Amino acid sequence: MFLTHLECTACRDQAPAVGLQTVCSKCGSPWAVRYDLQAAADTLCRAPGSQSLRRSDERPHGLWRWHEVLPAADPEQAVTLGEGATPLLRLPRLGGELGVALWMKDESRNPTGSFKDRGMSVAVTMALELGARALATPSAGNAGGALAAYGARAGLPVHLAMPRDVPAANRIEAGLYGAQVTLIDGTIADCGKWIKARCEKNGWFDLSTLKEPYRVEGKKTMGYELVEQLGWRTPATILYPTGGGTGLVGMWKAFGEMQELGLLDPEAPLPRMVAVQASGCAPVVDAFRRGADRALAPEAPHTVAAGLRVPGPIGDRWMLRVLRESMGTAIAVTDDELIAGCSRAAKNEGVFCAPEGGALVAALEKGLASGEIPVDGDIVLFNTGTGLKYLECFA
Repeated sequence: MFLTHLECTACRDQAPAVGLQTVCSKCGSPWAVRYDLQAAADTLCRAPGSQSLRRSDERPHGLWRWHEVLPAADPEQAVTLGEGATPLLRLPRLGGELGVALWMKDESRNPTGSFKDRGMSVAVTMALELGARALATPSAGNAGGALAAYGARAGLPVHLAMPRDVPAANRIEAGLYGAQVTLIDGTIADCGKWIKARCEKNGWFDLSTLKEPYRVEGKKTMGYELVEQLGWRTPATILYPTGGGTGLVGMWKAFGEMQELGLLDPEAPLPRMVAVQASGCAPVVDAFRRGADRALAPEAPHTVAAGLRVPGPIGDRWMLRVLRESMGTAIAVTDDELIAGCSRAAKNEGVFCAPEGGALVAALEKGLASGEIPVDGDIVLFNTGTGLKYLECFA
């Protein structure tokens, strides 16, 4: 275990990594988890002259393959359903149409059908290890299903607040896993207020996006996997559907860690990160284009892509910093465009993306046309979930 401490992503205050943690007590910003990377590099390293991790035959394929840079005291006791190790697919037809070398990291292959499993595996592992007795989160869809599944795996009760118009598949699966689901009139922000009001009163631990430090640690493993799958290099550009933003900031964190570990060439350029949102709920895109360091919640957030309907992300400053540090950008697309993007990925490549994944196809075309996304180098789209959970969007 190489976990050392927590560091605030805004004011840089530090705290010991003990007990159940929420946000920084000084400024209310999310914590980043820090490790002794010099010590971790003794075992998390490549074999000399090899493209494989040292003793890679002894490491499981999946998220916990990267246990040196994950916070659990004993990875053997991790709450896992076999998440991670998702495929990196070349998209030759779609890339050919757009004139780029195009790939997709397909997170729909995770146990509950989305990338949320990565964050919940680590967050629930730590919550159990640190003594939580019940778990709770607001969710617009996939996070709720994932927490319900991993809570069931851990033997912990789960309480969810979901918007009343949440995709039926998410609501149904959460209930089948045994979660207590409350439907709320409003957005995920309203659900967050409902959860917050009850956590302290009822002794629930709040696993809301970036309100505890360990979900992002699970999401960052997408970056570790991507680099290994590309032969220990990064792509030129990554497009990521951005609601709460844990995957975006998590991967950027992973790339920095990999440089310190010696898994990446410290002189090689890191990817250009592109945040993609729906035009009906695009607070990060708006803030980026205004040159602001905080996002403003839209008055009437709306989109069929439930995972993008996050009007007030707590990690807005962190996300905006990543976009600027990476020389990236932020692009919004309409609901019609993102649904068309799903159709295009399905017909050209046989991948049934969630609406959030379809948004990337539309955003890539826009970014290439405007010149915001250069055509040079590999471009990777992160499909964060399966379209099978959003069938009502395609009817």
